[in-house]
Amino acid sequence: MIMKEFQYTVKDACGIHARPAGLLVKLAKGFASTATLEKGGKTCDLRKLMALMGMGVKQGDTVTIKVEGDDEAACAEAIQKFLSENV
Repeated sequence: MIMKEFQYTVKDACGIHARPAGLLVKLAKGFASTATLEKGGKTCDLRKLMALMGMGVKQGDTVTIKVEGDDEAACAEAIQKFLSENV
């Protein structure tokens, strides 16, 4: 199985702060696939809020999202849409 992967550059002045992070975690938990966020050599599970907050993603940072699992196409699409609309 090929995993889905895409990059996203954060536009929000506050970066990935508490509100969008919470919504992103909730979104990721709704899929069977595993989604991870990678930044600067560090990786976190998108289903773990404190891990995501600990990444300290700021405006202008480019993150790599990797999604792997049965519904990876739908999951990756939903995360990409969420990021572009919220951060």
